[in-house]
Amino acid sequence: MWRRGVATLRRFIVAHPVPFTTSVIGSSVFALTSVLGTIVLGRVTDRIIIPAFKGHVASGTIWAGAIAIVVVAFIRSAGVITRRYYAGMTAAANMATLRHQIADRYLDVPLSFHREHTTGTLLAHADNDVMVASEVINPLPFSTGLMLLIVFSLIALFAIDPLLTLVGLVLFPAMFALNRFYTRRVELPAQTVQERVGDVSAITHESFEGVMVVKTLGRQDAEVQRLGRAADQLRVARVRVGALRALFEPTLDALPNLAIIVLLAVGGWRVSTGAVSPGDLVQAMALFTLLAFPMRVVGFLLEEMPRSVVALDRIDGVLAASPEPVPTDPRPLPSGGLAVEADGLGYEYVAGVPVLQDCDVRIASGEVVALVGPTGCGKTTLCELLAGLDRPERGVVRVGGIDLTAVARRDLRSSGVALVFQESFLFTDSIANNITIGTETIATDVTDAAMRWAARIAQVAGFVDSLPAGYDTSIGERGVTVSGGQRQRIALARALIRRPRFLLLDDATSAVDATVEARILHGLRDELDMTTLIVAHRVSTIALADRVLFMQEGRIVATGTHTELLATNRDYETMVRAYEQEVA
Repeated sequence: MWRRGVATLRRFIVAHPVPFTTSVIGSSVFALTSVLGTIVLGRVTDRIIIPAFKGHVASGTIWAGAIAIVVVAFIRSAGVITRRYYAGMTAAANMATLRHQIADRYLDVPLSFHREHTTGTLLAHADNDVMVASEVINPLPFSTGLMLLIVFSLIALFAIDPLLTLVGLVLFPAMFALNRFYTRRVELPAQTVQERVGDVSAITHESFEGVMVVKTLGRQDAEVQRLGRAADQLRVARVRVGALRALFEPTLDALPNLAIIVLLAVGGWRVSTGAVSPGDLVQAMALFTLLAFPMRVVGFLLEEMPRSVVALDRIDGVLAASPEPVPTDPRPLPSGGLAVEADGLGYEYVAGVPVLQDCDVRIASGEVVALVGPTGCGKTTLCELLAGLDRPERGVVRVGGIDLTAVARRDLRSSGVALVFQESFLFTDSIANNITIGTETIATDVTDAAMRWAARIAQVAGFVDSLPAGYDTSIGERGVTVSGGQRQRIALARALIRRPRFLLLDDATSAVDATVEARILHGLRDELDMTTLIVAHRVSTIALADRVLFMQEGRIVATGTHTELLATNRDYETMVRAYEQEVA
């Protein structure tokens, strides 16, 4: 643990050396002037206070003593201000660095990483783990300066009396032995606490995110109990750590005070023998009183080290996740419409349970194709692979004749491929910003006219123009202040503003009525040179497509026009008749 703790501190120092060094300088000034202050106090005792009880003391001597005390206190205060300000900057800078690294890694990792980790756990990594890991750096500059304070204090004690120095030499090994006892026992409980924090965050996020489901199913009490159990486990883990700290902290606090009692006894005897003066004893007592708080700060550093190491290990687990591979020699997508091909695609979420197996797809440039199949046959997974959001475990996807693994993500997203999901996520922002968000990746500036064009094609303009604030109307969290069909149309406009050449609609118009949906599809045909794949379950939508891909059990089992498949494929006919009955 000690080696890992030192490695953690070194990592934080190297990341932001300038504020840390400045803080250490301030702490060193504080240490030097603190020892100097005890020396001044001892001289004032011997030359001003004791002589004052025996007779007159010159005013010049009194003023010199007062000025010395004030000057030393002023310089010491400047050191404290410098140390505190730049230590805080060091901790804040390291927190910012870790959060940027985590956020970047969350964006770089493939979808499979996000499927394997709950949102609450990811939030706990970015928030609580970062805070706990970085807290250890805050007392480090002070502790570093206090090492000098200890050295200066021991030198000053030795100059007063070598026998009094022995008291201090016994104190410091005892403190480090106590810390070793503590760190060995607190590491595992501290790790448990961090894991329990992630559990509580995950349950809380799920309950708040799914509040409508919770209320609809009457699960309020059940969710409260579920959160209560997780919170209780967190409480037990924290109480265990607290019990260890309750043993460690008072013992650490008691060590300097016990040393002061021993020093008072030994020092009183030395004064009686004439070996030291009363002023020397006052200086020695002041030095040990001065060391009492530094011991507590060093103890706090040692106390926080196990928690910091554990939290940083969890963060490093995130940073160690493999990002999406970046092509070493990226190839641009060709201009115009994009043909799409997929050969032998295979994909599994759970080992041994294939979602896609030997799946082949052919879509000509400019073709509008409907993807149809029963629930759970792999339609959404296929769309994610064709859009380049994830990589197949087997097989290859080519868009415009180019393997997607050789296309830069920026080129793919800016104007190449766009995927719109059935569950459209909207941000708490204006309609205009929800449509144009992310367009800074497009080479040309997005104008208001471009936004309105995309809104018109997606059939957004009709309902937005009737709003008092128009496109500046703010949408509630996740778009709760607009209807499901309106959310889907805004999300479609967000995709169209990039003028994609391959558009995938994963049941993205399921909440839009059939008439509006038909206008959207005709608009896509008339105004965009674009290849389109539509996951559909409405017969009216399927009939508008140039061709239909019929999917079953992870593979394309039939292809043709809607009419051809009705006449030649019994499974397709049965499914379509079921769709028609649902509408009826």
